[in-house]
Amino acid sequence: MDTSFPLTDSWRLLAALATAFVLGTAIGLERQWRQRTAGLRTNVLVAVGAAAFVDLGVQTAGQDGAARVIAYVVSGIGFLGAGVIMKEGTQVRGLNTAATLWTSAAVGAFAGVGRLAEAAVVTGFVLAGNTMLRPLVDFVNRRPIAERHTEALYRVHVVCAPERVSMARDVLYEELEVHDYPVREIEMMTESDAAVELAAALLPTSAEAADLDRIVAHIARRPGIVSATWTVSTTN
Repeated sequence: MDTSFPLTDSWRLLAALATAFVLGTAIGLERQWRQRTAGLRTNVLVAVGAAAFVDLGVQTAGQDGAARVIAYVVSGIGFLGAGVIMKEGTQVRGLNTAATLWTSAAVGAFAGVGRLAEAAVVTGFVLAGNTMLRPLVDFVNRRPIAERHTEALYRVHVVCAPERVSMARDVLYEELEVHDYPVREIEMMTESDAAVELAAALLPTSAEAADLDRIVAHIARRPGIVSATWTVSTTN
């Protein structure tokens, strides 16, 4: 293997695992400090595990073995990352945590093939992405949605009794079509024994707030509708 560390396989593995442990700790400590789902121990284990598997590939089949193991590590971490992604209504949480786990595996993979300096460089960029870019993200998120800069997704929400779901769907289609706001789809947001929330996504990417206020006020007065409101968010 092309490495500047003239060590036996065992010592090389120790160096790889130690590097992955230290660098995984640096990444995980930042996540733990911010109370994220995948914190210190998870990121350390991902980095150390990736380093161990890649080193095993090197020892058993050389560079070709390392390449095959790395491919499996990349896909395997995808399944692990999916476990920390949660959908809450229209909001998706955990994407940054999943991406951090993915890059922790990259750090471990670099360590596993003996590229310790490169592992440290990747760690630096991961930490920079999770810390230095935060003020910029906060600045962008505080800006109001401007239609000239981005497409917006408008939804009209209604809450009704479970036995009135079919009627509520008809009301949404009817009221919005009458006011020239065609519906792209209607999805069920929440469901319980007491109430069901439906959301109608509109086809237009721009709408007048006053129009939507009047529409939801009229829908709320329809028999069987508990409440009605509308929301706007950016499209993916």
